[in-house]
Amino acid sequence: MKVVMVEPNQPAYITEIGDDYQSLHNAVGGLIEPIYYLDDPNAVMVGNEEAKLIGLEGNRRFGDRIVAGTFFICGNGGEDFCSLSDEQCEKYVREFAQPHEITQDEVEQDMGMTFITF
Repeated sequence: MKVVMVEPNQPAYITEIGDDYQSLHNAVGGLIEPIYYLDDPNAVMVGNEEAKLIGLEGNRRFGDRIVAGTFFICGNGGEDFCSLSDEQCEKYVREFAQPHEITQDEVEQDMGMTFITF
């Protein structure tokens, strides 16, 4: 599957990964988690679910949130992940070309859960 890979302190790049669980797991270095920070309903970010807990480096900021560790962007096929189109690849390579400088303190401050009770 054709994806845009985004690693900490690196510009994004286009690559191919398998669409099986082990390939997805290997791409992010652990348990996979879909992250819905993109405005495109046809694309989804996939990162390491435990990235902040295990101390991975901060990667990119999304508003006041930080994504840590490597993530990739793939197509959102509803039930399954799928390849990005060439146009989507170009868009996300441009969007994530510039790495963000994020301290480990910032990553740790972004950890937490919000509980809402009624």
